[in-house]
Amino acid sequence: MEEVDKILIHALKQVGTDVSEETDSVRQFSSELIVEAVVRCIRVIDPGLGSALPTSLPPGMSARFRVGMSLAQASQDIGYKGEIGYQTFLYSNEPEIRSLLMFLVEKLPRERSEASDQPTGKSVVLQRAIAAAIKAQLVVPWLPPNCRLPLHGETQRPGALHSFHVQPLRLPHCTKEVKDYQRDILPPVTAQPSHHATVVASILEQHTAELSAAQVWDNEWNSQGLLSRLTPQEYRSRKLTRLRKRVEEQLRCAAVPFPESAFGGPCFTSDLSELLQTFRGFAPSEHILTKGTHFAHTQKFTFTQQAAAGTSPVPSGRQSESDIQLRQQEEQLSLQQQFQQLCSNVDQITADMKHMSVTNAQVLDELKQRELGNSEKQEKMQVKKKTVDLLPDADDNLLKLQALVEASAKRVVNLASQWEKHRAPLINEHRRLKEICSNQDLESSRKLSEIKSLHDKIRVSTEEAKKKEEIYKQLVTELESLPQDVSRSAYTQRILEIVSNIKKQKEEITKILSDTKELQKEINNLTGKLDRTFAVTDELVFKDAKKDESVRKSYKYLAALHENCNQLIQTIEDTGTILREIRDLEEQIETENSSKTVANLERILDDYKAIRQENTALAAKVREG
Repeated sequence: MEEVDKILIHALKQVGTDVSEETDSVRQFSSELIVEAVVRCIRVIDPGLGSALPTSLPPGMSARFRVGMSLAQASQDIGYKGEIGYQTFLYSNEPEIRSLLMFLVEKLPRERSEASDQPTGKSVVLQRAIAAAIKAQLVVPWLPPNCRLPLHGETQRPGALHSFHVQPLRLPHCTKEVKDYQRDILPPVTAQPSHHATVVASILEQHTAELSAAQVWDNEWNSQGLLSRLTPQEYRSRKLTRLRKRVEEQLRCAAVPFPESAFGGPCFTSDLSELLQTFRGFAPSEHILTKGTHFAHTQKFTFTQQAAAGTSPVPSGRQSESDIQLRQQEEQLSLQQQFQQLCSNVDQITADMKHMSVTNAQVLDELKQRELGNSEKQEKMQVKKKTVDLLPDADDNLLKLQALVEASAKRVVNLASQWEKHRAPLINEHRRLKEICSNQDLESSRKLSEIKSLHDKIRVSTEEAKKKEEIYKQLVTELESLPQDVSRSAYTQRILEIVSNIKKQKEEITKILSDTKELQKEINNLTGKLDRTFAVTDELVFKDAKKDESVRKSYKYLAALHENCNQLIQTIEDTGTILREIRDLEEQIETENSSKTVANLERILDDYKAIRQENTALAAKVREG
């Protein structure tokens, strides 16, 4: 049973049961551990049935009884045929628990049983526990806050709800240029968002964006990239080049075109500076305000003052300061009016320039149209002129035209016959080439489908390789954590010894059964021989007893001897039956002793007292209410 218990404990660890390393037998299982193991197995076998079952026993005795009944009903629902009840979990019996656990382990799904050969590292157990907890929470329906019970407080409390706010994350990439930055400056992902509540949402959004981008690229490559007969790098570079050209064309179309004759500037420019100059527009050189030096501004101001002095009388020294200020204000007002007049003139000139540019473009279009019309009219005039020149000798010209027409018709017929001679082989060649092209298209489509299937196989093989690589790493980690003094040969030798012991036991059982059959056959032969001997002796002695008195006494002794022998044989058989019953009773006593009947009875009495106390307390609360 030790080997069976080790196999059961190993399987229970695989489903997430927290079995300590010191536990090596089902006999050491407590009621809490039994409940957890059974619930874990039921959740793996039937998640819908096991999600409503707790993995631990509650403190109250009445709640413990209800949990035990629920586990017993769930075990029967998944097909357990043995005797089971709440006592199986609360008052554990080693044979019953072993039988139940063996049934549950055999009932586990095949992939779970295959996964039992995989390493049981802490990370694997943690991942499975997380997956089981998420599945259990997904099964539980959502309830409004007013309808929630204390049982739903852990999974549906309002404090755990946050708005789905996403912030961009900067993830490290394996490039040499930013390696120092990622190692020394880049903060971890959990510290990049401004609020801790947005970490999970940001990670989920980043992961979803990467997955969607990879899926879009796979779809585009499988649909268009393979048809281009390019490598992925070449396809990406060509796509980037096309995108740049499209952006450049959009920028060029957004620029306002001006003809060269309007202002002497180019219509389209490729350089960015010229493109920005186009966006700024064109203006005459005399209206462009240039930034001058301080000396130029000083000279211009002096020249303005001198011009003003030439047009106005020179103020005398005797004029008061108020007259000077008044004259300066008047000059300022006049300058402002001149400046406003200049601004209005500039606006008017700009509008006139725009109007003239539009008018110039219209005139150019009209000029081109008239030139085209003139060329057509000149051609018509030349034809009419030649016709007028031919009118004086009309008969001879008609005969010449008819001869030309007939010669042209004969030449057309000749050319048609020659074309038919060349047309037939060309049509045949065209059909042959078309058939070859169709065959090549079919072959290319077949090869394309094969390439797509190969890509799918490569992707599946890559995923399998990644999974196997992860399993390999887990196995290496598990191998490093195992004690190095135990070798595989020791386990193999132990298994071979167990197999040889089983063979020896089978041989001994077979030998005992054959000896028993031989003894039973010998006993049957001796019994038959004894009965025949007694029958013959009885017949002979009975014949002589009729004649001789002494023989009559011998006949009585013979009958008494036969009866005593029968009684002795019956006594021996009864003794053997009693001995077998004694052995059966001793085995039952050992079984009852191993099932801890006395301890279970004491626990039942304690639980009964606890239930009576709970009932008394509930009755007191009811009376108080």
